[in-house]
Amino acid sequence: MSGYIVMSSKELERVRITEKLMTKQITEKEASRDLRISIRQVRRLKHKYAHQGASGLIHQGRGKQSNRKMREEEKIRITELVKAHYDDFGPTFALEQLTKHHEVTCGHETLRLLMIDAGIWKPHKIKTKEIHQIRHRRSRLGELIQVDGSPHAWFENRGEMCSLLVYIDDATGRLMHLEFVASESTQSYFKATEKYLIKHGKPLAFYLDKHGVFRVNTTHKGSAEVSDSAARTQFGFAMDTLNIELIYANTPQAKGRVERVNKTLQDRLVKELRLRNLSTMSEANLYLEEFMLTFNTRFTVIPKDATDAHRPLTKHESLTDIFVIRHERKISKNLEVHFQTQVFQIISQSPSYRLQGATVTVTEDQEGKIKLICKNKELQYHAFVNTTPSTIIDSKLINSTVDILVKKERKTSSWKPPASHPWRGNGTFLSGGA
Repeated sequence: MSGYIVMSSKELERVRITEKLMTKQITEKEASRDLRISIRQVRRLKHKYAHQGASGLIHQGRGKQSNRKMREEEKIRITELVKAHYDDFGPTFALEQLTKHHEVTCGHETLRLLMIDAGIWKPHKIKTKEIHQIRHRRSRLGELIQVDGSPHAWFENRGEMCSLLVYIDDATGRLMHLEFVASESTQSYFKATEKYLIKHGKPLAFYLDKHGVFRVNTTHKGSAEVSDSAARTQFGFAMDTLNIELIYANTPQAKGRVERVNKTLQDRLVKELRLRNLSTMSEANLYLEEFMLTFNTRFTVIPKDATDAHRPLTKHESLTDIFVIRHERKISKNLEVHFQTQVFQIISQSPSYRLQGATVTVTEDQEGKIKLICKNKELQYHAFVNTTPSTIIDSKLINSTVDILVKKERKTSSWKPPASHPWRGNGTFLSGGA
């Protein structure tokens, strides 16, 4: 046989052993052992070598197209579908939608390469990752719940920017509660946490960042650290009442599970809302239960211990009375209490000199109802409004809020002089005492 034969090292080894077999230096059983194939396959190789020589041992599929290669028509169809409906989707999420809605069957890597060739997807650059200490998952559901708020353009240009409150279990990676809110305020976290507790019970601990809702970050002297460990926010006081521990992360990487799921939600959830044409928080909140069910079915892992660490609420733990804003005030000589923009005149049937100068706890529930508590007793009062309250802006949204106010100011302050005005150059501008 003339010409060259290209063979792999594995095929060369087969030629060497087959030659020994043909010259009866080894038996078929020994050849089977050396080549790690059956005696029946050894006989096939022996027959090919006898009739075709060394070229008979070369793999017959070399140089030929795979039978599983995708047809060009199918490649074009998939690419057009992605361009039409999923041009900003990642390969994994795009494949899920294609399989679900368009009956596309192909591999993830195949779709990724198609999207790269079409210029739809750019491969991520491999970055040098900073090494952080590994923290193993907790063993039981409800031992540690990571909580975070994610301000984002969840409705893109169809609706206003808002925040998504995320509660995720550390042991399983299961989304426990999602809720869209206008901003990360104390009342927003009160409402979301109340829904969580009613549905799941009390976890052992919440893992949080150092947002002002959760932690007192300054003292009266302006120190960057809290010197008094007993200092608590409104949220911290409520969790202490419920015997739920609060753990604060020093870095975003420390609560990486909720940070990573925020990034995933900002990709997947935004697109799901777009596909369903949901553009308001109320509409989106109704869909979140369905989204969590689909998400958890795919991404939840099995915990080491199947026991649920959540504790039931007791009959003495009234969430309506616990999730309230508390402030300490002094009662004046006229039995008045000043709170925010209101003055509360305490109603007393008899002279109550003992109340003068006493400390009263002013509580405000999620519906805005005010209660005055003094020495564990609720006081009756008449309310008088002084001034209009100012608007409180979440610190995470302050930049976008200022930008909106600046734009409004420019629109309202853009005064244009009339045609007869001296600035137009049509008249004489007089100044001073002329």
